[in-house]
Amino acid sequence: MPTSSSSATGKPSAAGGGGVQSLERAFDLLERMADAGGEVGLSELSAGSGLPLPTIHRLMRTLVTCGYVRQQPNRRYALGPRLIRLGESASRLLGTWARPHLARLVEETGETANMALLDGDEIVYVAQAPSKHSMRMFTEVGRRVLPHSTGVGKALLAGLPPQEVRALLGRTGMPAATEKTITTPDAFLAALEDVRRLGYAVDDNEQEIGVRCLAVPVPGSPTAAAISISGPAGRVTDAATERIVPVLRQVAAELSETLASSGTGA
Repeated sequence: MPTSSSSATGKPSAAGGGGVQSLERAFDLLERMADAGGEVGLSELSAGSGLPLPTIHRLMRTLVTCGYVRQQPNRRYALGPRLIRLGESASRLLGTWARPHLARLVEETGETANMALLDGDEIVYVAQAPSKHSMRMFTEVGRRVLPHSTGVGKALLAGLPPQEVRALLGRTGMPAATEKTITTPDAFLAALEDVRRLGYAVDDNEQEIGVRCLAVPVPGSPTAAAISISGPAGRVTDAATERIVPVLRQVAAELSETLASSGTGA
């Protein structure tokens, strides 16, 4: 009986399943670069992946030739501009898969539903289903915001180590969108503790006065994603929150299953 092989990362090897090992290794290196902030040296990649330097050098040279990686003047390697086109197309497709789930959220909660991703240091909205109420909240698909003043931002950053959150906030700053925006790292990290304890995040007039947002992460998403509902503070009350949060969690779990099945086709 044939046995499956494993890659240097401990993941099942693509070659063992009839795939191409060099492709598996190349994508693993790209993911490691993204995890490291987009720029790394060969020695860092070798230490993290367990692959020998000559193998990494050969793979990186191929990725540079294809435009998916570029070599910096300091000899380190950075993610290349050709990846932007792939990412934009993937984001649009992710939004397409999410829309039926967001529509269900609107039906069950009555409020506008959104899906957002953590893209670098920013939150980007990739899909929306609007509320049927005459007074409703609109967030333009493609809009980018800083994570510290949004429910989806809190839901996503709650899954990161505190030191990574502090580093991100140091890069972005914490400008106040309203007088209720959290503007200090310590207060924000305390808010993330609440998110982890409660299992959901709240934007209480922090991005826009008069608007409340409830958000949860999408578990197991291939990229950090969250879904949310937003509406007038007079409708998204504490009592409404108790009713809405279980629906959010259920829809997030169902969306997670959709994304998993979308990535397992032959």
